[in-house]
Amino acid sequence: MKIIACYSNKGGVGKTATSVNLAYAYAQAGFKVLLCDLDPQGASGFYFRVKPSKKLTDARFFEDVQRFTKSIRASDFEGLDVLPANLTFRDFDVFLSRMRNKRSRLKKALVSAGSDYDVIILDCPPNFSTLSENIFKAADLIVVPVIPTTLSERTLEQLVSFFDEQKLPKKKIKAFFSMVQRRKTLHLETMEKMRKLYKKRFLQTEVPFAADIERMGQNRAPVSIYAGRSVANTAYQALFDELENGVVSTK
Repeated sequence: MKIIACYSNKGGVGKTATSVNLAYAYAQAGFKVLLCDLDPQGASGFYFRVKPSKKLTDARFFEDVQRFTKSIRASDFEGLDVLPANLTFRDFDVFLSRMRNKRSRLKKALVSAGSDYDVIILDCPPNFSTLSENIFKAADLIVVPVIPTTLSERTLEQLVSFFDEQKLPKKKIKAFFSMVQRRKTLHLETMEKMRKLYKKRFLQTEVPFAADIERMGQNRAPVSIYAGRSVANTAYQALFDELENGVVSTK
């Protein structure tokens, strides 16, 4: 089982869109996928038309594997299930901070409840917290969307520094440029500079700023469903290929 976290300590960078489209791409490739929506806003569940579970009355459900598994919902797509979020997830940090083995609890819960899945994708809230530290330890890969602007550059620097301070393996970090507008000189210059600075941290795939991605909220579906021939869908497929097979699309 592989655990992939879609994470950024900055909001509005395309994290949830990445989670949803990657989950769908993995399912279409024949993997059994569980998408865990850990953000209290519940956007991933919304995109897949899955309502928050009433069984999740507090964040302690992670201690109860049976309760965890009963909260998982099937999506409309074969091989893709969703653990929807709700507002109780805002208490994750309080819950985790009270546990003796707080740093390993999330992974143990995911491994126990997710044993039927090939891939678990975590859509993470945008902050540094006890939960995010659990995520960093639990995940095999941490996929980080980065808009090629000064603020996003700064947040990636903060993430890498956090990994250094906590002695976490930086090889887990797989950043990619998101919401790219290649007509903007700033974007081109920033991408060139950051690729040189971080070298192995960045994937080659770039996801463009595209109306088809913004329309996910209207269609409540992955881009592939309603814009299969779009540049955006090609980019998400390339992201999947690069993460899973190390293949960079030339389409």
